[in-house]
Order: sequence, then C-alpha cells, then structure tokens
Amino acid sequence: MTDAPHPTRAQRFRDIVVPAAERAGYTGHGAKARFCRDTGMTDSTVTRLWQGKAVPESRFFSRIAEVTGLYLGTLLVEGGLLSQEALQSLSESDRSQVGSALTPQEAADRLGITDDVGREVFFRTIDRLKRLEDDDPEHGTDHGGTAAQM
Repeated sequence: MTDAPHPTRAQRFRDIVVPAAERAGYTGHGAKARFCRDTGMTDSTVTRLWQGKAVPESRFFSRIAEVTGLYLGTLLVEGGLLSQEALQSLSESDRSQVGSALTPQEAADRLGITDDVGREVFFRTIDRLKRLEDDDPEHGTDHGGTAAQM
C-alpha cells in the first residue's frame, strides 16, 4: 500500500474555494464568468484556480473570501497559504503590538514567515484586517460592512 501524493498548494486552495463558491451559488452555466466578475480575476486565472493548477495573486484573496462566504483566515489556512500557528500567533500573542511600533515585516519575521508568497499573503491579510477594523460599526465608521455580512 502506497501513500497518496500530497496535494499541491494550488490543489488545496481549489479544494477550499470551489466548494465554497458552489455553496455561495456559483453553479451552472456562467458560474465561472460570475465568479470572474465578482472577484475581478480573469477567466484564465479562474480556470486555473478551478483546475487546481494555480493560486491566484494574493490581491484577490480577500475578495474570494467575501464572495464565497469564507473567513479570510480559513481561506488562507485551509487553502495551504498560511499555517494555523502563524495565524493564531498573530491574533493572540502579537495582537497588542499590531498598533504599536511593530511593523508587519517585523511581525512576519517573528512568526517565521520567510516564503515570499507567504509574506505577501500575511501583509495583505493585515491590510484587510485594518480595513475591517475601520469599517467596524462599534467604532462609528460602518461603510456598509454590516449589510454585506448579513
């Protein structure tokens, strides 16, 4: 008995995104075209994503999470782009330092994120989280985020 080969990063990403997209209504004729439109990705990028051949550019991750209904952290961890430990470490131990003198680059270094793709994902996740914080209705600056989450 041989072990099955491990899925590639692109296959893991597909395995989380495609079922979530289908649950979100991206099924049937024109599903990929609607997904392209709603995420801003090209047809060839979505085709490669659907086939498990490529991971899209990190600039699309937050939009993919939004249209599929996935939590961005779930997308990044289950999609194989960020370890659960790195995500937890940021949210638990470094949370108090995010607004201080600690830069995202320093945080990535402390978390041991050395891969260029991983670092880019990490930086974009921080940017997305900052935008979500800015849209937090408890801070009086809701720009439609609450309606979008319902």
